[in-house]
Amino acid sequence: MALFAHKKSRTSRAVAFRTTDSAGARLARLLRDRGVVLRLAMCLVAIVALVAAVEGWKAPFDYRLGDRAFHGIAAKVRFERVDEEETERRRRDSEAQQPFVFEHDPNVLAGLPATLRTHLGEIAQADRLSEVPVETRVAFGLVADGPGPFGAPAEDMGRGFASLKDAVSGEMGTAGNRIAEIIAEFTEFVGPFRRNGVIVDPEDLDREGIRFDQTLRIETAVEPDGAEQPAAMSFDLVTPADVLLPELIKDTGLLGKSWSSYQKLAAIRPQLEAWLKSQASSTLRFDRAATDELRRQARESVKPVRHPYDQGDMLVRPGAVIDNQALVLLRAEYDRAEDEVSFRQRIARVVTVFLLISVLAALNGYYLVRNEPQLVRSPGRLGVYLLTLVLAVALARLLSFDPWRAEVIPVLAVAMVFAITYHQVLATITAFTLALVVSLSTVAELGHFVVLMGVSTTAIVMLRQVSSRSKLIKVGFWSGVSYFVLAWGTGILESQSIGEIWADPDLLLAGLRGAAWCLVTGYLVAGSLPFIESAFGVVTDISLLEMSDISHPLLQELVRRAPGTYNHSISVATIAEAAADRIGANGLLVRVGAYFHDIGKMLKPQYFIENMTEGMESRHRHLAPAMSTLIIIGHVKDGVDLARQHHLPRPIVDFIEQHHGTTLVEYFYREATRKAEGERDHRTDAEESSFRYPGPKPQTREAGVLMLADAVESASRTLSDPTPRRIEGLVHELTMKRLLDGQFDECALTLSHIHQVEESLIKSLIAIYHGRIKYPAQRTA
Repeated sequence: MALFAHKKSRTSRAVAFRTTDSAGARLARLLRDRGVVLRLAMCLVAIVALVAAVEGWKAPFDYRLGDRAFHGIAAKVRFERVDEEETERRRRDSEAQQPFVFEHDPNVLAGLPATLRTHLGEIAQADRLSEVPVETRVAFGLVADGPGPFGAPAEDMGRGFASLKDAVSGEMGTAGNRIAEIIAEFTEFVGPFRRNGVIVDPEDLDREGIRFDQTLRIETAVEPDGAEQPAAMSFDLVTPADVLLPELIKDTGLLGKSWSSYQKLAAIRPQLEAWLKSQASSTLRFDRAATDELRRQARESVKPVRHPYDQGDMLVRPGAVIDNQALVLLRAEYDRAEDEVSFRQRIARVVTVFLLISVLAALNGYYLVRNEPQLVRSPGRLGVYLLTLVLAVALARLLSFDPWRAEVIPVLAVAMVFAITYHQVLATITAFTLALVVSLSTVAELGHFVVLMGVSTTAIVMLRQVSSRSKLIKVGFWSGVSYFVLAWGTGILESQSIGEIWADPDLLLAGLRGAAWCLVTGYLVAGSLPFIESAFGVVTDISLLEMSDISHPLLQELVRRAPGTYNHSISVATIAEAAADRIGANGLLVRVGAYFHDIGKMLKPQYFIENMTEGMESRHRHLAPAMSTLIIIGHVKDGVDLARQHHLPRPIVDFIEQHHGTTLVEYFYREATRKAEGERDHRTDAEESSFRYPGPKPQTREAGVLMLADAVESASRTLSDPTPRRIEGLVHELTMKRLLDGQFDECALTLSHIHQVEESLIKSLIAIYHGRIKYPAQRTA
């Protein structure tokens, strides 16, 4: 027994080793396949991109505006929050306290005493006011529209001229001395102009929005002591009243208070005030750049106002709704917590997220390999599928934050697109994956996952067929209704008090907002349908209905050149559509594919029997079987070329390529065989591979149905007496011949499907060739 057990153990290990070796060999063969390696690399890149899209190196920020904190939220770490409002208020105050910067140029007033001397000299030389030059009269206000108090009345102007004349009158030498004394007092009188500067026109301040209660910073260039030293700037802080000329010369102004100190000037004060207003120029120029820089420095000097919080402090009280202020507080706490995460912890988190996404990817990949081999085998289609998933997750993450809260748009859009372009099962699995990843990477709530999954499922169930664009909008509407109901339902389940939910306007607004996004998604998908068809290489029922119109240029050309082929295509479309509908395939797709499957025959219509009329000699009679076979097989390639020239969608081109599969052109093969038997030199003409269509074999159920319908419709025309029994035998014979020939090995047709298709074709052909009653005229004929 021990020996037997030992032998059995060694045998088991040997079998296990051989099994392991076989699995390892299979894996090695797969890895040697460059196509497999490319697709695996694409999946790996997609997983890494998903990790980046969900920011797998940090925890999700799962608080949103309007959410209710049923149990409150306490601080997990010690942190400080910057009070943006208070900080901004203090910065504005600091800015407002800064003075307006003016550049002062004292040289502007350098010629003012000399101008006054000239004007006074002209007054001294004149005996009458009319002898005074106009410019001088205007300067002193001795005109009707002058700037001084002497307006239109002639006596006022006369008194003004008399006052000036008295101030400077005398003999020639005496007059010169008096003017010199006046100029000396005037030079001292306008000293504040040279020190602080002067602004003549008050509108210069009004244009800059400067009020009288604000401060001005007067900057004056100071000459350096030495030639090598740079010029320096001195500044004084003054008020507008200290530099504004109308304010300065008032009795309460700086110059107005000093009139009494200058006796000679006081005698001609009205005339001198008028002269100053007309002759003085502003020495101050507003420096906006310097003012802005001063305010910027003042703003930056204000440090942010921070409020400290200890671990465990209540940030949001229980039952409160998260508002803007609370959201800012929670974001500050989150950022502080993220700062304390070490690099090693981040690496561990990234690895964990990578593994979780890899598990989801493996589950999805297992389904795709088993049920969607065409999608997996094509790097282009697989790349579009993976890119769609990555973009959906990235976009959902961006849209999940306030104020949008629109993560439902990419999730629902992908679910609708995959339901249209593939089928409902794949769309459901993909929607489950997206809803799970988006929920965990945003708010991390089970209720949110339920809402996203429920909305996606609602849309998928309604999208078994898309017969019009308006249906997509209806799907968006009902998905919005589903969103609203599910949002309310999850809110009630999460709350202990239902009454609070009914009175919560934030939950109502959130539900309505989500419903609106669902409706927007319906419009987006409907509007982008042509781009979706082009990107995924599919054709929707909407496009199929448009292509089924016989006014299509290719179909019109087929009617004109090959009417027999056109009638054959119409008959095939009728029986194939019914058979496809019988097994749950896309009957509309089969019908449209049948319309175009033989368009290549229009280039050489006389070589096909359905286009030959009675009495016409067959052109194949004078051709070798191999040449005839090339012509017959060539209609597939010609049809593909025509389809591409007219930009037919890829699924229709597939029907043209696959409707004959790799079947044998049996008639000409037998002719070649018969000739080869009599002539040994031509035995090579009878090689079977030379008489087969290039394929490929049907890749879809629809293509397999079209192959059978095409074969049985053509063969049924050869029956002299198409009785139901003969039709049934013919259909069964052709079906078995193609089944045994392996034509259905690469499509999803099962034996049960083939049997149902066979029954449908028999029923349709019997209906076409049903017997009719002969009328008396026909009996005697």
